[in-house]
Amino acid sequence: MKRVAVLGSSGSIGQSTLSVIRSLPGHFKVEALSVNLDTAKLRRQVKEFNPRLVCVGEKQAARRLGTCLGSSVKVFCGQDGLVEMVKDRRIDLVMFAISGSAALDPLISAIKSGKDIALANKEALVMAGPLVMRLARKHNVNILPVDSEQSAIWQSLGPNRNSDIRRIYLTASGGPLRNTPAVKFKDLSPDIVLRHPRWRMGRKITVDSATLMNKGLELLEAMFLFGAGAEKIKVLIHPEALIHSMVEFNDGVIMAQLSVADMRIPIQYALSYPQRLLNRLPGIDFCRLNRVHFEKPDLKKFPCLSLAYRAAGILGTMPAVLNAANEVSVNNFLNGRIGFLTIAETVEKVMRRHKNIADPLLPEITAADSWAREEAAGICGRFKLKCWR
Repeated sequence: MKRVAVLGSSGSIGQSTLSVIRSLPGHFKVEALSVNLDTAKLRRQVKEFNPRLVCVGEKQAARRLGTCLGSSVKVFCGQDGLVEMVKDRRIDLVMFAISGSAALDPLISAIKSGKDIALANKEALVMAGPLVMRLARKHNVNILPVDSEQSAIWQSLGPNRNSDIRRIYLTASGGPLRNTPAVKFKDLSPDIVLRHPRWRMGRKITVDSATLMNKGLELLEAMFLFGAGAEKIKVLIHPEALIHSMVEFNDGVIMAQLSVADMRIPIQYALSYPQRLLNRLPGIDFCRLNRVHFEKPDLKKFPCLSLAYRAAGILGTMPAVLNAANEVSVNNFLNGRIGFLTIAETVEKVMRRHKNIADPLLPEITAADSWAREEAAGICGRFKLKCWR
């Protein structure tokens, strides 16, 4: 039985992870759970899965939770608590379902503790991909991708070597704005941008899907996971979301991973690897498929993807700067501080001002992250609050 910690258990990926575990009794034991603020949901999860360890974001919430749960459950608090919790020797695998750069420190802690990693967080790997992958090799830790696209690449690559790759095709649904004319972007409200036609995701990742920054972050993630240069990774718009990504090998053969669009499929494979366990999810009815579409992304309409390719060409601390500036800009958009177009404009300005450091150490990465956040916050702070119709 594999013993699992689920970080971010109240979010979409975290809840899907628990759904997979629930559907496969006898295969997994939940040892630890974490949430930021949703302690009510955490209490329900503790009652069902009986973990030994939990972590919450705030001290007062941690105290109240400790009183409520009693001595049978150890309660950790905040970022430092996550770093400590994932070191527990009875945890075999840590599911990183928390979003943003907050995952980096506990990710490094889990790797150094020898835990296998099911990674649904893009940002930590974007910030410090070379460092994270070096640590994983040093500590003989598996980094098991959970994002459907990275899982598809991983599965398509199979036993082949990274040097066998001619090209990686990273597919994208096109997001909620695929068919929206660019001339309308100026007046888009958060409510409109958050209406994804296919996926139910968190607010931040849905905005990233709308700008195609999500695909830019996946580009950087794929580079580090699979040792491929940016020139080998091509983004394809594929609105049916049937082919989750493809790998073309040096001999011209292309391997693709297809499945219904359900995150429980890549989650289950990351949890059960190297096994493939039975699930009850529906399969693909090929006879009902009319056709599938592929398009090139419009880089003028979605400049965030171009910015990600620029960061991929520079590397060093630039990916961390890209990610930090984007996080701040998206948050300001969701809070009504800036317009949709200002997200890419802000990220571009911060990247242009940054003095890049090649092959950075962790303190230099975190310093670049902090600097970029301050720069982006300063840019966004010059705008008046929007009044959405």
